[in-house]
Amino acid sequence: MSTDTTTPAEPAHRPAIDLAVGGMTCAGCATGIQRGLAALPGVDSAAVNIATRRATVLPDGTLDADELEDLMRAAITGLGYEVLTRGRDAGADPDGTDPDGTRPDRHRPPEGDADSLADEHAAHLASDARRIADYKRRFLVALALSVPVTAISMIMPLQFAGWEWLVAALATPVVWWAAWPFHASAARSLRHRTTTMDTLVSLGSMAAWTWSTVVLLAGIDGGHVYFETGAVIVTLILLGKWLEVRSTARAGDALRALSSRQSATARLEDGTEIPRAALEVGMRFVVRPGETIATDGVVVDGEAAVDASVVTGESVPVAARPGVEVVGGTLAADGALTVEATRVGAQTMLAQIARMVDQAQSGKARVQRLVDRISAVFVPAVVALSLVTFALWLALTGDANAAITAAVAVLIISCPCALGLATPLAILVGTGRGAQLGVLVRGAPALEDARAVQTVVLDKTGTVTEGRMSVTATHAPGLSAEAADALLDAAASVEDRSEHPIARAIAESRLTRVPLKGFRSTPGRGVTATVRGAGVDGANADLTVGARGLFDRVDDALEAWAAGREEAGETVVFAGRSRPLGGGLLGAAAPAVREPLAAEVAIAVRDRVKDSTPEALAAFRNLGLDVVLLTGDARRVAEAVGRELGIDRVIAEVLPQDKAAVVASLQEGGRRVAMVGDGVNDAPALAQADLGIAIGTGADVAREASDLTVVSGDPRAAADAIALSRRTYATIRGNLIWAFAYNVAAIPLAALGVLDPMIAAGAMGASSLFVVGNSLRLRRFRSLRTA
Repeated sequence: MSTDTTTPAEPAHRPAIDLAVGGMTCAGCATGIQRGLAALPGVDSAAVNIATRRATVLPDGTLDADELEDLMRAAITGLGYEVLTRGRDAGADPDGTDPDGTRPDRHRPPEGDADSLADEHAAHLASDARRIADYKRRFLVALALSVPVTAISMIMPLQFAGWEWLVAALATPVVWWAAWPFHASAARSLRHRTTTMDTLVSLGSMAAWTWSTVVLLAGIDGGHVYFETGAVIVTLILLGKWLEVRSTARAGDALRALSSRQSATARLEDGTEIPRAALEVGMRFVVRPGETIATDGVVVDGEAAVDASVVTGESVPVAARPGVEVVGGTLAADGALTVEATRVGAQTMLAQIARMVDQAQSGKARVQRLVDRISAVFVPAVVALSLVTFALWLALTGDANAAITAAVAVLIISCPCALGLATPLAILVGTGRGAQLGVLVRGAPALEDARAVQTVVLDKTGTVTEGRMSVTATHAPGLSAEAADALLDAAASVEDRSEHPIARAIAESRLTRVPLKGFRSTPGRGVTATVRGAGVDGANADLTVGARGLFDRVDDALEAWAAGREEAGETVVFAGRSRPLGGGLLGAAAPAVREPLAAEVAIAVRDRVKDSTPEALAAFRNLGLDVVLLTGDARRVAEAVGRELGIDRVIAEVLPQDKAAVVASLQEGGRRVAMVGDGVNDAPALAQADLGIAIGTGADVAREASDLTVVSGDPRAAADAIALSRRTYATIRGNLIWAFAYNVAAIPLAALGVLDPMIAAGAMGASSLFVVGNSLRLRRFRSLRTA
């Protein structure tokens, strides 16, 4: 499993400083800000993401965090960009203190709940709205002026004596007023010795206007004016930026939708309505039909069908009744519920989902490193190439008009917008779509790892099966019915101390409990406890419940019965008594030699295969994956399940600590392996796998060890996770191929004079829109669960 990421690490003693940045327009902007932040005193490392528009800095500990944040803000605003809501508390006074006089912990990263992240996105939306309105206004003015400029300049019958002066008068507001954001950005970048896409646009449009003005004022014979070129370049680029910002503003809709599903208030049992943020663990609140559940909790009264699609991605409502856990942000479609809060604020599932999506979108894929390195030198290289093009044309042809045309075309066609957006925008849209489907990506590298997976290993219990065992039969040859019942009651009492699914089934199959002590567990095999009065003669006894390997002797009758049950796909657990090793409850000395442990009763349990498992297996195979079933169950049981599902390769009787070794053996020879599991004992295997996929209904430790998490228990969601990851990476690859190919092909054509600067401007805008549109196609990815 990969843990590689370019986002700075966050040691507990030096939390990262996160700031939302407004006004970035291209990869060059992000590179310039990153370089500026990295050069600040007190900074260990810096990263800026153009898609999420966030700057993250890891302090080196030499400066106070508040001082460093102030330096960061000054550096970002000094570069001409805007610092939005993240960082300093919105309620703080200008001097940095809260209204109550205390100084907020501004440098601490936000808790990451859906609300705080949505606030940041709302700030970005407001910033985008201003930029969209500004681009639109400037574009419409530029268009109105550029149309007559272009018509007069290019249609001979419309030209009259002194027409150049009218064209100059109309083009000048376009080049200087409409294009002013590009000029201002280029000037700020120049002051800080950086370059961006705006540098190229500014140089290109000003070069065309300046040359034309010199020709007009100096009356150069044979000189050609390029006012229409400068005007049309600005107009087309403004159109492209207007459309681009409108499109990219939609890319973060998925994360915003998480917060939009949360209610602002909660209604307590006594009818009091309080802000959701005021809810505390243990409080009870009422959810009426059609209302959103305020926070995570457990139902204490009422019944309702709950729409959990915002969390799981599944459209079928689930039944909620007393004792059932519900998730904040889900909708009670019908019926009323009384819910006791169990998690609030940043601890809720919706907050955890928002945090994981946010982290994935903020990270960078490995391939982005190459793009970042190219973007850092791209603009200066293009400026140099433009000057070389101008010099060569002038030296070889002596034609200043042709030289300026080719040089401007090189500047305009080379803008690296498409290259900078190719990777982060696809990750932003892909991870957002995954969140809508209940598929959470821990980091961008997981998207790259998913594409190469060849084998998928499925843990059986809780992944392939429902993980809810039930006792189907018992067999106790040689014991009376009364003695068998007493032994089963004792076995249920011992198993009641364990959380294993088989143990829970046995415990829940009996109502009577007996006193016991000295509970001991053998991981993956069984449990033992000293039970009062469990001995044959009424004395205390050690009762062992577990796999046959724990017993010294299993008689033929029990063995034959167990074999028949296992052939049918059931799991058989044995129980037997021996004298207490520690003297039992009475404190007597332990025997010097333990007597042989014989199995006296066999208990058959069955775990039903999930209805969705066959479809999931078909999906894995359609993805070209080999499927392996991995379980700690007896071989006969595992092979029966494998036959039922058509899985040829079954690895059974594997202890929890050995699962990672099995995954490692499958990786021998260079095979790329994905592991799908849900329990605590799956965590090492999830970590060992090239791609770990945790079923979200399982333990938190399993999710922490995984690359991808599917919130629902549906194994088809694991297939969705791999398919979406592959589709996202394919989109990144397509974007990069287009962006690289576009520049590789277009720059030489521009240098050779084949491309007119106006055509170059249109092509540059079209390339960025292609990347944006291609990335937004991921929003239409369809889940297998809704196909």
